[in-house]
Amino acid sequence: MTDWSTLSDACGSAEHVPALLDRFEADPSGVWSELMDHLCPQLDTVFSASFAALPRLAGFASSGGEEDRRWVLLAAGAIMACAPSGDEVFEVFSTPIADLHRLTDQCLRETADAENYIYLLQSLLSFEGVEIWDRCLEGLQTGEYEVDCPYCSVNMFIVIGGDDNFAASDDYDLQEVEKTPLHPLAADELEGQAKRLRDRALADGQQLVARGLAYLFGQADCPDCGTVFSVAERVLARWRVAP
Repeated sequence: MTDWSTLSDACGSAEHVPALLDRFEADPSGVWSELMDHLCPQLDTVFSASFAALPRLAGFASSGGEEDRRWVLLAAGAIMACAPSGDEVFEVFSTPIADLHRLTDQCLRETADAENYIYLLQSLLSFEGVEIWDRCLEGLQTGEYEVDCPYCSVNMFIVIGGDDNFAASDDYDLQEVEKTPLHPLAADELEGQAKRLRDRALADGQQLVARGLAYLFGQADCPDCGTVFSVAERVLARWRVAP
């Protein structure tokens, strides 16, 4: 039995967390934000109670319907995204994490909506301990990444989605700006995590997500100095220096 009084959440003592989890089980979509405020505020901070909640979240995901399960998997995924790869939490909670991974894998195969698919794909990566991409794939859903040029350091927007995929160093929503087209990698050029993610998206019938991944792991030209660079490498670089 978990002694919640010895654990903490964002508000201090975690004694109230079991009751909060009870309410989350009854109404995942309605209580999700409150649960995250306590266990994973801003989706980037965790506490001892956050990981202690994983067994119960795995149980909820196993017994809930498809829509409720998605909210549970997203909650658990956000928590695990805060655990560094190799952290002891992966060993201590290996059983619920394995269950959550299996259920996320199943949910991905059954999800038609691209937005939900991308967030669930991030959760899958979080249960595997894949860092950065377990948070950064959501730029494919918002359609935009901010990066800087590796040569001249200008800040720019990488826009992925729809028919127009480009880089721009000024706010393209407010004015006519110079845009340079992105260069997606061909299927036979993808390797490693990029290949795995694209192949997975295609297997799940997510053609638009697969197309976005080809651009994300492709190349761009700096609109200011013309330097050609890897989009994914600059996304990773920006994430690593973020405060």
